[in-house]
Amino acid sequence: MCPIESRRLLGVIALLFSALQVSISLNKVELSVGESKFFICTAIGEPVKLEWYNPQGERIVPSKRMALHTEASRSRLIIYNAIIEDAGIYRCQATDASGHTEEASVVLEIYQRLTFRDVQSPQEFRHGETAEVVCDVISSPVPVVVWYYQDKEITEEHHSRFQVLANNNLQIHQVTKADEGVYRCEASVEARGEIDFVDIAVVVNVPPVLSVSQQSFNATADYQESVTFTCITSGSPDPVVSWHRKGQELEPSEQYILNRLEGGRSMLTIRNIRQGDGGTYSCKATNKAGTQERELFLKVFVQPHIIQLKNVTAVEGSAAMISCVAEGEPLPDISWRRASDGQTFMDGDKSQDGRFEVRGRHGKSVLTISGVKLADLGRFDCEALSRIGGHQKSMFLDIEYIPKFLTNHTIYYSWEGNPVNISCDVMSNPPATMLWRRERFTISAEGTANTRVHSAEGKSVLEVTPMSDRDFGRYNCTARNNIGVRYQEFILAQADVPSNPYSVRLSAVSQRLATVTFMKPDSHGGVPISYYLVQYKEVGSQDWRDVKSHSIQTTVVLTGLEPNTTYEVRVAAVNGKGQGEFSHTETFQTLPIREPSPPAVHGQRGMGKTYRLGLVKQDDGGMPIVEYIVKYKTDKEEQWMTKLVPGANDFAMLQPLQWNTRYEVEITARNVKGLSEPTFYQFFMPQKPDITAESLFSGLGLGAVVGLGLGALLLILVLVDVSCFFLRHCGLLMCITRKLCSKKTATSGKGKEIEEGKAAYLKLPLKEENGKESLKPDTIEIKVHSDNSIHTKPDDSKA
Repeated sequence: MCPIESRRLLGVIALLFSALQVSISLNKVELSVGESKFFICTAIGEPVKLEWYNPQGERIVPSKRMALHTEASRSRLIIYNAIIEDAGIYRCQATDASGHTEEASVVLEIYQRLTFRDVQSPQEFRHGETAEVVCDVISSPVPVVVWYYQDKEITEEHHSRFQVLANNNLQIHQVTKADEGVYRCEASVEARGEIDFVDIAVVVNVPPVLSVSQQSFNATADYQESVTFTCITSGSPDPVVSWHRKGQELEPSEQYILNRLEGGRSMLTIRNIRQGDGGTYSCKATNKAGTQERELFLKVFVQPHIIQLKNVTAVEGSAAMISCVAEGEPLPDISWRRASDGQTFMDGDKSQDGRFEVRGRHGKSVLTISGVKLADLGRFDCEALSRIGGHQKSMFLDIEYIPKFLTNHTIYYSWEGNPVNISCDVMSNPPATMLWRRERFTISAEGTANTRVHSAEGKSVLEVTPMSDRDFGRYNCTARNNIGVRYQEFILAQADVPSNPYSVRLSAVSQRLATVTFMKPDSHGGVPISYYLVQYKEVGSQDWRDVKSHSIQTTVVLTGLEPNTTYEVRVAAVNGKGQGEFSHTETFQTLPIREPSPPAVHGQRGMGKTYRLGLVKQDDGGMPIVEYIVKYKTDKEEQWMTKLVPGANDFAMLQPLQWNTRYEVEITARNVKGLSEPTFYQFFMPQKPDITAESLFSGLGLGAVVGLGLGALLLILVLVDVSCFFLRHCGLLMCITRKLCSKKTATSGKGKEIEEGKAAYLKLPLKEENGKESLKPDTIEIKVHSDNSIHTKPDDSKA
């Protein structure tokens, strides 16, 4: 071949390869509804873009159901879950750089496969109604539906009650229980040779049928009898049986027993029948097809019934007659029971003491009580019994009696100007009227200049404020009701001051402290002791120092005493009448001043190269600790380092110390008297820690770091509190504001409380038991200051 022809051939081949060509992997595709498919479009040449167009000529953009994956000369179209509307011609178009386009197409046909939509099984129908068995099936084209029952096709010629409707459902006229079974709905599409079926269970419900073997029953109330009703039911499905009375369904209980047996038998048992159980009951059977109800009747006979029984009131010492009348068939026998002890009395009975006797006749019984006593007061039960049953009622026997005084406390103590309450307590029925007399003169309810009368039911209180010796003596309380009158005499005696305490003892005596204990007086003078007066002084001095005990405590701690000093102490008891005699004077001497005891020591490592040594003061020897002398050194050195710590301090800070070193410490306490014995202590400083945080804060020191932290926390708290004040009207700032606003009112109220506290003395009844009063020793601390002022500090115990 010549060169010219070769060049022409090569040009033609190049032209062919440079021409744009488009092809799709498939030409025609059939796809069922719901299926997914993809198509590949390939371009030969040099396309600059590939695009797909739907059957409506619109360019396809990616979506949830249609996806595009395009490369340089290849593009894939994916259609997910196809629908009928997706059918048509899809085009793939390629465009080169010069704007020239080429395209290829594919035909997509969509069809609906056979599909049964939500076909229920079983399907239930009521006996005798027209049933429509639903079979909802779709396809394209429209399917042909055939029904089968017991493997035979249903045709209208052979089954006149059966009919296939236009919607492919099967209609059964006047359906019966015999029509129950499994029906097959078969659908086919001849064009595709497609066929499918579904089996449907048809259930025919038959309404309940109910019968009873006996409709009327008799029973006797309150005789623990039981009656059983029986209902026999049939139907499909098996009916649910319920029992009803007065419109309310009966629930299982101790009285109502419900049972269901085979053969459709349902039973209701009524236990312990009472009169109120009589009446109409109904048995109700229910299923899906309907309800049926039958009535049954229960007649209850009445047992004995008490128709007359009344409460009785009798006077102590007289006779009482109690009558009980009952009715019933047959007439019941009547008996009596005394509730206080359970003793019973039958017709014709008589008690051993002859006071109780029963007589009865024709449903009436009379209980006679002779010589009625207060012990007879209370409930009596009347019981009527027959072979059918019984009935019981109760009555109350009330006893009226002359007033009776309830207390033997007839001696009261007081003194001139001190009011005392004399109480006269009375029990009586009916309630008594009460009067006070003095030397044959009646004290009026309004009272006199120094007497007042306070009355309540069963109680009268005479308040007497003695003004002279004439007001002491005998007072008479008179109680009277319609049964009789009684008198009680009371004596108002002059109270005396207590006798002197004794057995004064001193214990726990030190340089500054002493504990005084003593025994209470033999007599408190008829008036309760208020407190004890403890007096003490230095021997040779004429000035006694007074100390009041807290309440009636018999142990007192004296503080603020002078060391190495001899004191005298005595004790007197004080009641509302006044102060009694002092006890025998006891002498004691406080301990002399000496050197302090060695201090107790405990240690704790501080920040960095420091060690905190805690100092706990022991006995100071009677004088304050002036200073602590702290000497310390390493275990490898001979020379001691000394640090003086003020006596008021409770710690010593040792610094700077060496890392990884053991230290020995010697601590001595000093007062004006001298030095204590030394206390020895050892501790070990660990190796130097490698912590960057320590280097960061070492320049600031412990106090600066803690101060910064507390300052930041305080700032946050202030901001939060101010926000709460303005937004929610709460917080510390709000509390301070309200406190300032109410301070004036609170101050005036406090003064009133102090004044009221001063008036807390002796409006109580005065009492002395055999001249002595049981008092519990307690402890009170009394501190004497340099200015001779006295402060008491009670302990937490109660008098």
